[in-house]
Amino acid sequence: MVNLFDYDLAFSRNIGWVTEQEQQLLKTKRVAIAGLGGVGSTHLLTLIRLGITKFNLADFDEYACENTNRQAGATTKTYGIKKLDAMVDMALAINPELEINTFPDGINAKNMDDFLNDVDCYVDSLDFFVMDARRLVFQKCAEKSIAATTAAPIGMGTAYLNFLPGKMTFEEYFCFEGCSENEQYLKFFLGLTPSALQSSYLVDPSRFDVANKKGPSTIMGCQLAAGVTASQVLKIFLNRGDVLNVPWGLHFDAYCNKFKKTWRPGGNNNPIQKLAFAIAKKRMNI
Repeated sequence: MVNLFDYDLAFSRNIGWVTEQEQQLLKTKRVAIAGLGGVGSTHLLTLIRLGITKFNLADFDEYACENTNRQAGATTKTYGIKKLDAMVDMALAINPELEINTFPDGINAKNMDDFLNDVDCYVDSLDFFVMDARRLVFQKCAEKSIAATTAAPIGMGTAYLNFLPGKMTFEEYFCFEGCSENEQYLKFFLGLTPSALQSSYLVDPSRFDVANKKGPSTIMGCQLAAGVTASQVLKIFLNRGDVLNVPWGLHFDAYCNKFKKTWRPGGNNNPIQKLAFAIAKKRMNI
Protein backbone atom coordinates (compact mmCIF):
# COMPACT_ATOMS: atom_id res chain seq x y z
CA MET A 1 0.00 0.00 0.00
CA VAL A 2 1.33 3.41 -0.97
CA ASN A 3 2.00 5.72 1.97
CA LEU A 4 -0.12 8.78 1.22
CA PHE A 5 0.58 10.56 4.52
CA ASP A 6 1.22 14.28 4.21
CA TYR A 7 1.68 16.30 7.40
CA ASP A 8 0.18 19.55 6.12
CA LEU A 9 -2.90 17.80 4.75
CA ALA A 10 -3.28 15.47 7.73
CA PHE A 11 -3.55 18.40 10.16
CA SER A 12 -5.09 20.97 7.85
CA ARG A 13 -8.38 20.86 9.78
CA ASN A 14 -6.56 22.28 12.81
CA ILE A 15 -5.97 25.46 10.82
CA GLY A 16 -8.40 28.15 11.83
CA TRP A 17 -8.02 27.34 15.50
CA VAL A 18 -4.27 27.63 15.01
CA THR A 19 -2.41 29.39 12.22
CA GLU A 20 -0.30 27.56 9.65
CA GLN A 21 2.81 28.97 11.34
CA GLU A 22 1.63 27.74 14.75
CA GLN A 23 0.96 24.28 13.35
CA GLN A 24 4.52 24.14 12.05
CA LEU A 25 5.76 25.16 15.51
CA LEU A 26 3.78 22.35 17.14
CA LYS A 27 5.45 19.97 14.69
CA THR A 28 8.86 20.79 16.22
CA LYS A 29 7.93 20.15 19.87
CA ARG A 30 8.82 17.10 21.95
CA VAL A 31 6.53 15.76 24.69
CA ALA A 32 7.49 13.21 27.34
CA ILE A 33 4.74 10.91 28.64
CA ALA A 34 5.36 8.54 31.54
CA GLY A 35 2.67 5.86 31.70
CA LEU A 36 0.57 4.68 28.75
CA GLY A 37 -2.49 3.45 30.59
CA GLY A 38 -5.88 5.14 30.84
CA VAL A 39 -4.82 8.75 30.52
CA GLY A 40 -1.39 8.20 28.96
CA SER A 41 -2.61 6.33 25.91
CA THR A 42 -5.31 8.92 25.23
CA HIS A 43 -2.88 11.78 25.86
CA LEU A 44 -0.56 10.31 23.24
CA LEU A 45 -3.21 9.87 20.55
CA THR A 46 -4.69 13.32 21.20
CA LEU A 47 -1.31 15.05 21.00
CA ILE A 48 -0.42 13.15 17.81
CA ARG A 49 -3.66 14.31 16.19
CA LEU A 50 -2.85 17.84 17.34
CA GLY A 51 0.28 17.57 15.21
CA ILE A 52 3.00 16.93 17.79
CA THR A 53 5.63 14.72 16.15
CA LYS A 54 8.29 14.01 18.79
CA PHE A 55 7.77 11.90 21.91
CA ASN A 56 9.65 10.25 24.75
CA LEU A 57 7.43 7.42 26.00
CA ALA A 58 7.85 5.25 29.10
CA ASP A 59 5.90 2.21 30.28
CA PHE A 60 6.82 -1.32 31.43
CA ASP A 61 3.34 -2.83 31.82
CA GLU A 62 1.26 -5.17 29.64
CA TYR A 63 -2.41 -4.93 28.67
CA ALA A 64 -4.93 -7.11 30.49
CA CYS A 65 -8.69 -7.57 30.34
CA GLU A 66 -9.26 -5.21 33.27
CA ASN A 67 -7.85 -2.33 31.18
CA THR A 68 -10.64 -2.61 28.59
CA ASN A 69 -12.99 0.00 30.08
CA ARG A 70 -10.64 2.96 29.75
CA GLN A 71 -7.31 2.35 27.95
CA ALA A 72 -7.10 3.26 24.26
CA GLY A 73 -4.78 0.41 23.33
CA ALA A 74 -6.59 -2.32 25.26
CA THR A 75 -8.33 -4.80 22.95
CA THR A 76 -8.68 -8.58 22.96
CA LYS A 77 -5.80 -8.59 20.47
CA THR A 78 -3.43 -6.70 22.78
CA TYR A 79 -3.98 -8.61 26.05
CA GLY A 80 -0.52 -9.72 27.19
CA ILE A 81 1.26 -7.26 24.87
CA LYS A 82 3.42 -4.45 26.20
CA LYS A 83 1.48 -1.19 26.35
CA LEU A 84 4.48 0.68 24.99
CA ASP A 85 4.74 -1.56 21.92
CA ALA A 86 1.01 -1.44 21.19
CA MET A 87 0.81 2.34 21.52
CA VAL A 88 3.90 2.95 19.37
CA ASP A 89 2.31 0.80 16.64
CA MET A 90 -0.93 2.76 16.95
CA ALA A 91 0.94 6.07 16.95
CA LEU A 92 2.92 5.28 13.81
CA ALA A 93 -0.25 4.12 12.07
CA ILE A 94 -1.58 7.66 12.57
CA ASN A 95 1.63 9.49 11.66
CA PRO A 96 4.42 7.31 10.22
CA GLU A 97 6.84 10.25 10.44
CA LEU A 98 6.84 10.40 14.24
CA GLU A 99 10.13 10.50 16.13
CA ILE A 100 9.70 8.33 19.23
CA ASN A 101 12.21 7.45 21.94
CA THR A 102 11.02 4.53 24.07
CA PHE A 103 11.76 3.64 27.70
CA PRO A 104 10.48 0.06 28.19
CA ASP A 105 11.60 -0.13 31.82
CA GLY A 106 9.53 2.88 32.83
CA ILE A 107 11.20 5.89 34.42
CA ASN A 108 13.71 5.79 37.26
CA ALA A 109 16.68 7.67 38.65
CA LYS A 110 19.05 6.05 36.15
CA ASN A 111 17.19 7.02 32.96
CA MET A 112 15.44 10.23 34.05
CA ASP A 113 17.90 12.58 32.34
CA ASP A 114 17.58 10.68 29.07
CA PHE A 115 13.80 10.58 29.39
CA LEU A 116 13.68 14.38 29.72
CA ASN A 117 16.35 15.09 27.11
CA ASP A 118 15.25 17.80 24.63
CA VAL A 119 11.73 17.71 26.09
CA ASP A 120 9.53 20.80 25.83
CA CYS A 121 6.74 19.55 28.12
CA TYR A 122 6.19 16.59 30.45
CA VAL A 123 2.69 15.09 30.63
CA ASP A 124 2.19 13.02 33.78
CA SER A 125 0.30 9.78 33.17
CA LEU A 126 1.74 7.54 35.84
CA ASP A 127 -0.60 5.31 37.79
CA PHE A 128 -2.14 7.16 40.74
CA PHE A 129 -0.27 4.99 43.23
CA VAL A 130 3.20 5.50 41.67
CA MET A 131 4.55 8.21 43.93
CA ASP A 132 8.35 7.97 44.10
CA ALA A 133 8.84 8.16 40.32
CA ARG A 134 6.24 10.92 40.07
CA ARG A 135 7.97 13.05 42.69
CA LEU A 136 11.33 12.51 40.99
CA VAL A 137 10.18 13.42 37.48
CA PHE A 138 8.47 16.59 38.65
CA GLN A 139 11.59 17.53 40.63
CA LYS A 140 13.75 17.01 37.54
CA CYS A 141 11.35 19.05 35.40
CA ALA A 142 11.63 21.94 37.86
CA GLU A 143 15.43 21.69 37.83
CA LYS A 144 15.53 21.61 34.01
CA SER A 145 12.89 24.35 33.56
CA ILE A 146 10.52 21.98 31.74
CA ALA A 147 6.79 22.69 31.90
CA ALA A 148 5.00 19.76 33.57
CA THR A 149 1.32 18.95 33.70
CA THR A 150 -1.00 16.45 35.32
CA ALA A 151 -4.65 15.79 34.56
CA ALA A 152 -6.39 13.20 36.70
CA PRO A 153 -9.47 11.29 35.51
CA ILE A 154 -11.70 11.77 38.53
CA GLY A 155 -15.04 10.01 38.20
CA MET A 156 -16.67 11.38 35.06
CA GLY A 157 -14.54 14.50 35.00
CA THR A 158 -10.99 15.70 35.19
CA ALA A 159 -8.87 17.77 37.57
CA TYR A 160 -5.92 19.58 36.02
CA LEU A 161 -2.78 21.24 37.39
CA ASN A 162 0.18 22.96 35.69
CA PHE A 163 3.72 23.25 37.07
CA LEU A 164 5.51 25.87 35.02
CA PRO A 165 9.23 26.76 35.19
CA GLY A 166 10.15 29.23 37.93
CA LYS A 167 6.80 28.97 39.70
CA MET A 168 5.34 26.92 42.56
CA THR A 169 6.65 23.36 42.32
CA PHE A 170 5.03 19.95 42.67
CA GLU A 171 6.55 19.42 46.13
CA GLU A 172 5.65 22.92 47.31
CA TYR A 173 2.05 22.34 46.32
CA PHE A 174 1.49 18.77 47.53
CA CYS A 175 3.71 18.94 50.65
CA PHE A 176 4.69 15.26 50.77
CA GLU A 177 7.82 15.63 52.87
CA GLY A 178 7.71 13.47 56.01
CA CYS A 179 4.46 11.72 55.01
CA SER A 180 3.87 7.98 54.91
CA GLU A 181 2.96 6.30 51.61
CA ASN A 182 -0.77 6.30 52.40
CA GLU A 183 -0.61 9.92 53.55
CA GLN A 184 1.01 10.82 50.23
CA TYR A 185 -1.81 9.13 48.32
CA LEU A 186 -4.33 11.08 50.33
CA LYS A 187 -2.53 14.40 49.89
CA PHE A 188 -2.18 13.77 46.16
CA PHE A 189 -5.90 13.11 45.83
CA LEU A 190 -6.91 16.12 47.92
CA GLY A 191 -4.46 18.39 46.11
CA LEU A 192 -5.76 17.30 42.72
CA THR A 193 -9.42 17.74 43.65
CA PRO A 194 -9.81 20.50 46.25
CA SER A 195 -13.36 21.16 45.02
CA ALA A 196 -14.32 17.44 45.36
CA LEU A 197 -17.00 17.69 42.65
CA GLN A 198 -16.98 13.91 42.20
CA SER A 199 -17.91 13.09 45.79
CA SER A 200 -21.66 13.48 45.24
CA TYR A 201 -22.06 10.43 42.98
CA LEU A 202 -19.52 7.84 44.15
CA VAL A 203 -21.77 4.81 44.73
CA ASP A 204 -19.23 2.34 46.15
CA PRO A 205 -16.34 3.84 48.16
CA SER A 206 -15.02 0.34 48.90
CA ARG A 207 -13.72 0.19 45.32
CA PHE A 208 -10.91 2.50 46.41
CA ASP A 209 -8.57 -0.32 47.42
CA VAL A 210 -5.42 1.36 48.70
CA ALA A 211 -3.95 -1.93 49.96
CA ASN A 212 -3.96 -3.40 46.45
CA LYS A 213 -3.34 -0.03 44.75
CA LYS A 214 -6.53 -0.03 42.71
CA GLY A 215 -9.37 2.44 42.21
CA PRO A 216 -12.32 3.02 39.89
CA SER A 217 -11.87 5.00 36.67
CA THR A 218 -14.00 5.76 33.61
CA ILE A 219 -13.24 6.35 29.94
CA MET A 220 -15.09 9.68 30.18
CA GLY A 221 -12.63 10.92 32.78
CA CYS A 222 -9.65 9.77 30.69
CA GLN A 223 -10.88 11.41 27.49
CA LEU A 224 -11.78 14.66 29.22
CA ALA A 225 -8.33 14.68 30.83
CA ALA A 226 -6.68 14.25 27.42
CA GLY A 227 -8.70 17.08 25.89
CA VAL A 228 -7.87 19.48 28.70
CA THR A 229 -4.21 18.47 28.69
CA ALA A 230 -3.76 18.90 24.94
CA SER A 231 -5.41 22.32 25.09
CA GLN A 232 -3.06 23.42 27.86
CA VAL A 233 0.01 21.98 26.11
CA LEU A 234 -0.98 23.90 22.97
CA LYS A 235 -1.23 27.14 24.96
CA ILE A 236 2.14 26.52 26.60
CA PHE A 237 3.84 25.82 23.27
CA LEU A 238 2.23 28.68 21.38
CA ASN A 239 2.34 31.17 24.27
CA ARG A 240 -1.37 31.80 23.82
CA GLY A 241 -4.06 32.44 26.39
CA ASP A 242 -4.00 32.28 30.17
CA VAL A 243 -1.96 29.30 31.39
CA LEU A 244 -2.65 28.63 35.06
CA ASN A 245 -0.03 27.42 37.51
CA VAL A 246 -0.63 25.95 40.94
CA PRO A 247 -2.00 26.91 43.37
CA TRP A 248 -4.61 27.55 40.65
CA GLY A 249 -6.25 24.55 39.00
CA LEU A 250 -9.21 23.43 36.94
CA HIS A 251 -11.85 20.82 37.71
CA PHE A 252 -14.68 19.95 35.34
CA ASP A 253 -17.22 17.23 36.07
CA ALA A 254 -19.54 16.20 33.23
CA TYR A 255 -21.83 14.21 35.54
CA CYS A 256 -22.40 17.13 37.91
CA ASN A 257 -22.55 19.72 35.10
CA LYS A 258 -20.06 21.76 37.11
CA PHE A 259 -16.78 23.54 36.48
CA LYS A 260 -14.51 24.99 39.16
CA LYS A 261 -11.41 27.13 38.92
CA THR A 262 -9.68 26.10 42.14
CA TRP A 263 -7.25 28.11 44.25
CA ARG A 264 -5.33 26.77 47.23
CA PRO A 265 -2.54 29.20 48.18
CA GLY A 266 0.07 27.18 50.03
CA GLY A 267 -1.18 23.99 48.41
CA ASN A 268 -1.81 21.27 50.97
CA ASN A 269 -0.50 23.60 53.70
CA ASN A 270 -3.58 25.73 53.15
CA PRO A 271 -5.84 25.62 56.26
CA ILE A 272 -8.76 24.27 54.23
CA GLN A 273 -6.60 21.48 52.84
CA LYS A 274 -5.18 20.68 56.27
CA LEU A 275 -8.69 20.31 57.65
CA ALA A 276 -9.75 18.10 54.75
CA PHE A 277 -6.63 15.98 55.26
CA ALA A 278 -7.29 15.55 58.99
CA ILE A 279 -10.91 14.52 58.40
CA ALA A 280 -10.02 12.09 55.59
CA LYS A 281 -7.21 10.52 57.66
CA LYS A 282 -9.63 9.84 60.49
CA ARG A 283 -12.26 8.35 58.19
CA MET A 284 -9.70 6.12 56.47
CA ASN A 285 -7.83 5.18 59.67
CA ILE A 286 -4.50 6.26 58.21
